[in-house]
Amino acid sequence: MGIKNCKLKNKQKNNISLEKNNELIDDKIAYKKIDETVNKNTIKKSKNSNNLTKNVLIGLSVLFIGIMLVMPMIVVISYALRNGINAYKDAIFDKYTIKAFKLTIITTITAVGINTFFGLFAAWSVSKFSFKGKHLLTTLIDIPFAISPVIAGLIFILTFGRIGWTNSFLQAHNIKIVFAVPGIILATIFVTFPFILREVLPVLNAQGKDEEEAAALMGAGGFMIFRKITLPHIKWALLYGIILCSARAMGEFGAVSVISGHLRGKTNTLPLHIEILYNEFKLTDAFAVSSILVVLAVIVLILKNIVEYKSKKAGVK
Repeated sequence: MGIKNCKLKNKQKNNISLEKNNELIDDKIAYKKIDETVNKNTIKKSKNSNNLTKNVLIGLSVLFIGIMLVMPMIVVISYALRNGINAYKDAIFDKYTIKAFKLTIITTITAVGINTFFGLFAAWSVSKFSFKGKHLLTTLIDIPFAISPVIAGLIFILTFGRIGWTNSFLQAHNIKIVFAVPGIILATIFVTFPFILREVLPVLNAQGKDEEEAAALMGAGGFMIFRKITLPHIKWALLYGIILCSARAMGEFGAVSVISGHLRGKTNTLPLHIEILYNEFKLTDAFAVSSILVVLAVIVLILKNIVEYKSKKAGVK
């Protein structure tokens, strides 16, 4: 009997423990479901808050771009056509406008060409060689970004003008820089110099020296190494820098305004010609000529996007 009672007690204990275990399991399942529900609600709330933040930021960005960029371009085009298409054509094909446009194109092509040549080789020398004054050189390259364009124009006047230390030499050789086309080109080169170099330099640093050193060991010359190895790696960065440099050169006003002398038909680029028309209260003509720069800006923007797409497709970061 004692043995049977013990067995019954053990069975009862086992049943009680099983019931407790089942209750604990049920409680765990219930808590798990509650946690899952809470997590789902939390995720939904976070998604809703993220969507709200995203929509607010996108809306603010679109609003800012619309007010600061799109609206001014629409105003320029609408004001340019205010007096009809014939008045617009007269302003566009005016002899002074054509001369200003030609000077702008000549200045841009010259400045971009010179900056491409010297910017490329400056970037190559900084990235591939070690020499004393390397950090000083890279600092000096950024000077045009730090100096106001007006100050840049004054620098050239103080250097090449009547009170400049080069004036006697320039007069002896009948060379005119200030208030002439060469001065405009020099000022534009100065303010646009860093663009190409700063786009190419990071790509050259990321490329390293291994391929070029291997080519040099195999007997390739410097120009061959640059043409066959370096240039293919930097071509998209180079094109991007050229586009930025061109856009900056076409729209340059401050430095050119100081050194040009505002000689109509001789030293006026498009931005300076627009300023003169505006100061003469020829608002329609000023906006008509401004539309040329707007069209050029749109073309540059399209080219920039094409280059960005091509560079991403080619795997250039």
